[in-house]
Amino acid sequence: MFLVYTALSGIYLFLPPLLTVLYFYFSKALKKEQTSVLILTIFCLLFFESENSYVLFSTIIYFSILHKYIVPKITQSFSCVTCINFMIVLFVYVGFFLFYSFLSNIFLFALPAINYYVIYYIVIEFLILSIL
Repeated sequence: MFLVYTALSGIYLFLPPLLTVLYFYFSKALKKEQTSVLILTIFCLLFFESENSYVLFSTIIYFSILHKYIVPKITQSFSCVTCINFMIVLFVYVGFFLFYSFLSNIFLFALPAINYYVIYYIVIEFLILSIL
């Protein structure tokens, strides 16, 4: 089902790519040590990367860094769950853009472009993450 949705979100820009939802399942699978959910999430991330022409394993590496180093600092700094969720959504999108820009500079790729749809995606995925 996610593979069909990812293909449709590549065609219709009003559908968010659900990158934060994938991070949520990635983080949850790492915390609870659920290998089947982790493998399924990694497969979905690889499909997302191939659909958007990103470097192989770039989202997995970024999500690992985010889960291990950045999110624990966010949870230490903020006490409200809504603030933590908003910061996670912000770091997933803006942080991945910065991380991919860093990779583009290292491997001499074209710099990625960011557009106004990202703000829409952040708002929609924050609402989805609030429900989860």
